[in-house]
Amino acid sequence: MADQPRVLIVEARFYEDIADELVQGAANVLEPAGFGFDRIEVPGVFELPAAIKFAVKAMEFHSAPVNYVGFIALGCVIRGETDHYDHICREASRSLMDLTMDHSIAFGFGLLTCENGEQARVRCNPEGDKNVGGKAAVACLQMMEVKKHLRLIQR
Repeated sequence: MADQPRVLIVEARFYEDIADELVQGAANVLEPAGFGFDRIEVPGVFELPAAIKFAVKAMEFHSAPVNYVGFIALGCVIRGETDHYDHICREASRSLMDLTMDHSIAFGFGLLTCENGEQARVRCNPEGDKNVGGKAAVACLQMMEVKKHLRLIQR
């Protein structure tokens, strides 16, 4: 459908199998709700905020292929032996929140921060109780409704 509202999913592909599950969870929510989506891949979680900022800037310049009504960031960071995990989680999370505040975007946060791969697999499973990708899509849709209620987007 040409006039179908679209959401941009930005996915960190460092853990490809986890990213695929997160995206499937989001798609399972967006499609029945009548939203199309585009996917942009970035290498890792650290790059998620920059890609969303690029999309927002392209929309401001009227050069974006689509005016997105919402954004979803999906990715996974698994703790390792150094403090790299802490820096990546903190900086990516803070930057994503700054984007939502600075640009009033409807946003779904689907960033897994796990101790190990098993925790990540449980949280990314689109058929499981955690289904972080699906929950991020629900949050994005709910924030679109808030924007609509406040007349920040077209009804």
